[in-house]
Amino acid sequence: MKIMGYLRPNGAVGIRNHLLVLPSVVCANDVARKIAEQLAGAVWVDHQHGCAELAPDAEQTHRTLAGFASNPNVGACIIVGLGCEVVNAHGLAEAVAKTGKPVECFVIQEVGGTVNTVAAAVKAGSRMIEMLSKQEREECDLSSITLALECGGSDACSGIAANPAVGAASDMLVEQGGTSILSETQELIGAEHLLAKRAVSPEVAERIWHICKRAEEGALKMGVDIRYTNPAPGNIEGGITTLEEKSLGCIHKAGHTPIQEVVEYAEAPKKKGLVIMDTPGHDVESITGMVAGGAQVVVFTTGRGTPVGCPIAPVIKVASNTTMYERMRDNMDINAGEIVDGEKSIRDVGKEIFDEIIAVCNGKKTKAEVLGFGSFAVNRIGPTQ
Repeated sequence: MKIMGYLRPNGAVGIRNHLLVLPSVVCANDVARKIAEQLAGAVWVDHQHGCAELAPDAEQTHRTLAGFASNPNVGACIIVGLGCEVVNAHGLAEAVAKTGKPVECFVIQEVGGTVNTVAAAVKAGSRMIEMLSKQEREECDLSSITLALECGGSDACSGIAANPAVGAASDMLVEQGGTSILSETQELIGAEHLLAKRAVSPEVAERIWHICKRAEEGALKMGVDIRYTNPAPGNIEGGITTLEEKSLGCIHKAGHTPIQEVVEYAEAPKKKGLVIMDTPGHDVESITGMVAGGAQVVVFTTGRGTPVGCPIAPVIKVASNTTMYERMRDNMDINAGEIVDGEKSIRDVGKEIFDEIIAVCNGKKTKAEVLGFGSFAVNRIGPTQ
């Protein structure tokens, strides 16, 4: 199956063609924002990371920022650094440049302050915007697509309607040679034995057990048993009673295909098919990690409703119940509540989601894109120095 996308120099396929303005450190956020505001169509992110981080966090932040900018939905990138941070701006630029896309790096302390940095970056960005405007979509294979699977604000209908329908769509993509990423490790706890049975090898099965145990033990070290703090209050109001119950619903997003590998947060999958990424349950941190790992499009199920988007990847919202879909039509793209209503089958809505993925890959805007929503957050491992 074919889609119309932007073919990148490294062979990857983008479904959007963004100029991303990316600060390497929290101290450069405001300057990055001022640059993006003067470049029509540019997107930017802010974050609280990049400095005063211990080595594991610094490494993860670097991997996330570099991966996000390397995502094929980004056609060109401007990196803005301060000059004394732990996550080096020039190092980020070198990592992104390996994709072959245009990258410019401006370090505030080197350029000579905010005004000079903004002026130089806007001049470079103007050239980039002009270049991107001349690029045209071309026919590409659907197998080049990586789909991020997310659920948030889940309710009792999520595990019996929206998530199984997304799982059907995921299976359809995998059948076409594409890749799907299942995330949210905390919300696999209690269902990890079912996922381990689907692993392609004992080593992959062991990795599934390992990341779930690591997530639970990490919370216990802080004196918290996550089996009693998750589900969240909104999940409970929506009818979910235990973490195990939530997890059993969550894993339906992964459909029925074998699990090929398990990757770390913001790590790009090396294999096609269904993979698991070790992310937190925090929706925005999870989506950021999967997009940094190369996902070009996100499908996000919700029972309570959420407006969350991503700065560079379209987020397709799937409502688990018709009541919320009708109440939040400006945020929802697809109503899986029709399954609960008895009007459609899981397979029917799964095909609807799959068709929507194709349409979005070809340029259709999601509700989150229309509203201009783009949340970004990097997962944190340890304390700030």
